This record gives sequence, C-alpha cells and structure tokens, in this order.
Amino acid sequence: MTAFRHHPAGVAIITADSGDGPVALTVSSLISVSASPPTVAFSLSDHSSSAGAVRRSETVVVHFVRRRDMELARLCATPGKERFGPNVRWARLEGGEPYYPEVGLWFRAAIRGLFPVPGASLVAAELLEASPDPPTAFRDDALIYANRAWHGLKPIADAGRAPLLLWPDDSATF
Repeated sequence: MTAFRHHPAGVAIITADSGDGPVALTVSSLISVSASPPTVAFSLSDHSSSAGAVRRSETVVVHFVRRRDMELARLCATPGKERFGPNVRWARLEGGEPYYPEVGLWFRAAIRGLFPVPGASLVAAELLEASPDPPTAFRDDALIYANRAWHGLKPIADAGRAPLLLWPDDSATF
C-alpha cells in the first residue's frame, strides 16, 4: 500500500483503560462517521500492544493533536515507550479514562462497535464529552503524517478567497 504513504492524514492519540492500566496509541486513521449522534471511527492494528486494551474498553479519549503535540504523538507511536510514566503529564477524567491535559482538543467517547478484519479492527465510537475550551486548541498548526514523516499543516490565504489549508512541498519534517 505504498500509495497511502503519499496520502496525508491527520494525527490523533487514543487513550483507554480496560482495567489493566492506561494505554495510548497514535493513529492517522481517524474519520468522522456521523454528526448525529457524533461518531468517529479509527483502525487498530493487531500488531499494536495497546490494541487489545482499547478493544476491551467501554470508553476511550480521542485527542486531536497539533504540531506542538508532536513529541507526545511520537511517544505514543513508539513501541515499548512509557506513555504514562513520571515524565509524562497525564490525568484521569471523572469516568476514569486516562488523558493528556496539554492536548487542547479531546473527546471522551463510548465504543459502539468493533469490526474485525484480517490484521486489524475498525472501531466506531460515539463522542460523549469535549474538552472544556476547544476554541483555544486551534492556535497551532495541525499535525499530519505522510510519507513516513510528521508535517505541520499551515493555512495559505489568497486575496479574495477563503484560506486554504495546504501541505506545502517545502514543509518541514520532524
């Protein structure tokens, strides 16, 4: 599937706790499914050490990461790294779900369906609660992943037109 290496995708972090301790993983497969009820979906690779715990969880937290959150996204994408250790700022929501408070936009979501496919699962989740101050979450460039590299997505304004969001050829990789 080398074609998908050149298909830029937004980056999100999924956190959950099925009762065996918190887990986190970075995904670039998050999609909007429905506005009413607000529902998203994402895929879980069977090779991910966090996938089983996410599948067993009733709820998850979906974090919409920005460029400033790149190091956290990288941490959650690296196998074997401590994602909830003493050097990582995290907390729990009232329902017990682990989350990263420094990520400006997050949603608590209830898992509504799992669709297993060979090597992965598609997870559908209904959004139940949003971070308290989402408008401030957009003060930084979006973080995207393409061609095995991290990129910032910047708005480009053209006189007389609404701003476009483009992934410029010269965007920095991290």
